[in-house]
Parts: sequence; structure tokens; C-alpha cells
Amino acid sequence: MEDVHLANVMVNTFENLVDEGMDLVAVVSDSTSTSKIGSFMAKHPHRVVNVGIAEQSLVSTAAGLALGGKVVATCNAAPFLISRANEQIKVDVCYNDANVTMFGLNAGASYGPLASTHHSIDDISVLRGFGRVEIFAPSDSIECEQIVKYALKKQGPVYIRMDGKSLPVLHDESYCFKPGSIDVLSEGNRITLVGLGSTVHEVVDAGLALEKEGIKAQVISLPSIRPLDKAQLASALGNTPFVITVEEHNVNGG
Repeated sequence: MEDVHLANVMVNTFENLVDEGMDLVAVVSDSTSTSKIGSFMAKHPHRVVNVGIAEQSLVSTAAGLALGGKVVATCNAAPFLISRANEQIKVDVCYNDANVTMFGLNAGASYGPLASTHHSIDDISVLRGFGRVEIFAPSDSIECEQIVKYALKKQGPVYIRMDGKSLPVLHDESYCFKPGSIDVLSEGNRITLVGLGSTVHEVVDAGLALEKEGIKAQVISLPSIRPLDKAQLASALGNTPFVITVEEHNVNGG
């Protein structure tokens, strides 16, 4: 199966949900290229609001639309969403429990050589400090579609972290995302490797490399950061004497 860019999955899911009758509006901040929103905008021009390079206005506009009864998604780069619109996320979205799904696109170090101004390595830790926002990090297209559907159909704020790279498919069609649950991709008793988002592919490759050396690794993905079944995670981590977590990497090699 071909590698799939998760932003394309996001947009395809938007289109399908609108076709099913969802009153969805996407808000962008001059980020039509980053969000790959073009096909959705062509089909539903009245369902896309572009506020220009004004991330605070992006979030406040999204909150206002949501409080007016719309299902709202913000679609822009994670570093500008989290850093520039921090107060608006906290006050306008989280304090109001507004029905806004925020997509943090090109998260982590996805922008490579564009360096620290364009990197978002603290987005999860920042948002974990805010109440009433669920946080997810899909690792492939199948998981991404299910997370996007869940987020847009539930009431309340959600942050979905997505890296700027096409990713291989890890799951088959039988996979079922469950908010809060960990995803054990392989069993092992020597060491546990834990990743989230695109780093899951790194730990999967590391697990395969270790297996060739006779070391059986347990590989765990954390698609759901909040909510999180901590007891389930602790139980799984107890299966091995060593644990390595992988949270960030530079997908562009810069």
C-alpha cells in the first residue's frame, strides 16, 4: 500500500462527513497549501474561512463559529497554532468547551532546516496544561481517518497532531481506534519501544532490527495522549525491564 500524507486523509474525511450531512466549517490562516484543503474548498467554498496570517483570529473565529452551532476544524501549522494563538486556545476554545477540532499540521521538526521558528516540539506539553482538550497523534492513514471522525463527531475541543510527511500504513482494515487505549504493535519481553505519530514508524523499524539480533521488543504506539488509560500503559510497560520512548525526529532530514 502506498504511503499517505495525513493532511490528505483529513481533507478526504471532511468531504465525506459533509456529504453525510455534517455542518462542518474549516478555518485556515493562509494555510491552504499546508492543509491541502484545495479539493474541499473547490467543492464547498462557503465552508472554508481564510483569516490570513492571523492565528489568534483563526482560533477566535473558530470558537465563535462553534458557539454558533457549527462543527469547526482549524487547519494550519502546529508551531503557529500553538505559540501564536496560545491564549485564544486556552480562553476561547478550552474555557468555553467549544466544539473545535484543532489540527496541528507539520508538527515536531517536520519543517527541518527552517529551524526553531518552524518547529513545534512542545505542543503536546503545552496543551496538556489546558483543561477540556483531548489530544491525539495518529501514526497512519487508517488510524488518522478514525481519529478525525471521532473528533468531529464528539462535543468539545480536540487537538490532533500530524507530521508533514507521507507515512506507510501500519494497520489493516480491522483496526479500531479507541480513545484512551494504547496500541501494541508487537509483543516482546526484552525491551519496550514507545512512540507517537510518525515516530511510531521509527520504533517499528528499530524493533525489526532488534529482532534480527535475537532481541524481541514490545512496540507500543500512543495515538491517544489525552485521554490515556494509564493503568493499561503501566501494565504493558511492566512486561519488559527496559523502556525507550521516542517523541521527536526530523522527518525531512535537515
